[in-house]
Amino acid sequence: MAVLLVGIAGLLARIEDWRSYTIAIGGGHGTHERTHAEKPSGILRWLTTVDHKDIGILYGVFAVVAFAWGGIAVVLMRFELMYPAEDFLSTSAYNGLLTTHGITMLFLFGTPILAAFSNYLIPLLIGADDMAFPRINAIAFWLLPPAALLIWGGVLGGPFLENIEPAQTAWTMYTPLSIEQQNPGVDLMLLGLHLSGVAATMGAINFIATIFTERGEDVTWATLDIFSWTVLVQSAQILFAFPLLGSALVMLLLDRNLGTTFFTIDGGGPLLWQHLFWFFGHPEVYILVLPPMGLVSYILPKFCGRKLFGFKFVVYSTLALGVLSFGVWAHHMFATGMDPRLRASFMAVSIAIAIPSAVKTFNWMATMWNGALRTTAPFLFCVGFVGNFIIGGVTGVFEAAIPVDLILHDTYHVVAHFHYVIMGGIAFAVFAGIYYWFPLYTGRWYQRSLAKWHFWLTLIGTNVTFFPMVLLGYAGMPRRYATYALTAGPVDLFTLLHQLATLGVVLLVIGQLIFVWNLVTSWLEGPLVTDGDPWDLAATGQFPREFAWFERERLPALTDGGEEATGD
Repeated sequence: MAVLLVGIAGLLARIEDWRSYTIAIGGGHGTHERTHAEKPSGILRWLTTVDHKDIGILYGVFAVVAFAWGGIAVVLMRFELMYPAEDFLSTSAYNGLLTTHGITMLFLFGTPILAAFSNYLIPLLIGADDMAFPRINAIAFWLLPPAALLIWGGVLGGPFLENIEPAQTAWTMYTPLSIEQQNPGVDLMLLGLHLSGVAATMGAINFIATIFTERGEDVTWATLDIFSWTVLVQSAQILFAFPLLGSALVMLLLDRNLGTTFFTIDGGGPLLWQHLFWFFGHPEVYILVLPPMGLVSYILPKFCGRKLFGFKFVVYSTLALGVLSFGVWAHHMFATGMDPRLRASFMAVSIAIAIPSAVKTFNWMATMWNGALRTTAPFLFCVGFVGNFIIGGVTGVFEAAIPVDLILHDTYHVVAHFHYVIMGGIAFAVFAGIYYWFPLYTGRWYQRSLAKWHFWLTLIGTNVTFFPMVLLGYAGMPRRYATYALTAGPVDLFTLLHQLATLGVVLLVIGQLIFVWNLVTSWLEGPLVTDGDPWDLAATGQFPREFAWFERERLPALTDGGEEATGD
């Protein structure tokens, strides 16, 4: 498959005038005749657009809605865990919220929010007119809303339809639980996941084709920006990982509905599901974290007054992470009784994969060292990403060691490690990108004081939420438990640490409400941007291609009367 994909990419790169659509906007290097047509207005524009910038905004809005859904679910769960006994959520309701939270945040927030940045920015960064396949780009997005409705089908349909309730399989959908749970909500969720995987795969093909064939004449592999490099590697990972997940989901649906025995105890066995799922599931972690690493590597130097330290090594480490991520899946299965020789090999690769991440981390710190730092909101979120990622990475190295993992497996230590990377890392990079490019996609400035309040509440809230979970894991608190009313054990310690984590979630909620308020009000009525170099990057030789496009295309369209302002 790898040879086939490389061959197809090479063929496309050598074929001229291979596109069949007409360029409507942009300033790329193609020889097509340029035409001009006004976009329709109102809702029709958003339903029919194939403009990569519009589709990027659609991805972003969808991801924010999904983030709110997953956030509400986790708030309810955390308040249930404030005290040991069952309070206001039943066990089944807790399990349903647990499932919808995990799947929503990974598949409906994580991947789409990164696609939002990729769609909007990559054509601008590489000098392309649009994505290679604009219509496929639009189709890939419009598969997501029905996928979300299917994934949430058990929650949305439960109050109105008989015999349907939320799936209670957790996001890993382990067999035989996911086979024996005879609830149509599980089938809806599996179909929705399959649909979201198709959308992600279509998007990945589009990004690979765009970066290979649509680059401007002055954009070579040596000068390709670091964000585009990370998206290219991410897209290659998606091509190999998501089809496998789709195949496993189809087999699970057949087991549930047609009596096949792919994952039953008397058939292929429940461990087969774990192997197939985690062969997708661990590359998925890097599918989610590589573009945020690219965002930080791209944005951080802009506010340090210097270029990224060790650019080539950051690219090499990105390629290494893309390859090594497919060789560590069984570290999720150390406690299953697999062959010790296999466990040892997976432990070695799991520890080794920390090296490319450490390369990036030291390069980020070297970039800041003795730099002319400007503590803008994008810079602060980049620094927060680095700090949280270090904690998430170190806890991951502990779990990669077999003896330690056998103690910490399925405890809250795993939850803390995962969320330090996902919430403490990915979300921080996303916020850095939103604030950095806010003048680009809105033409306005955000409220800088509210942005810094957002940062500090999010940073403090993240660590108050997840560091107690590290301690809960060492104390032996299992994850996925709705109650912990023990007759013997450190129940008082569990209660205290859960209450601290709930306090952290409250701080996070306040911070995100400030973020949404700032985003919406500034987009509608913030001061207009009047300078094509809003971050004063030309002085350090880092004036980027996308703001050159902004200066050329967006500024002349601004209405008179704008108020010149600076923001951070």
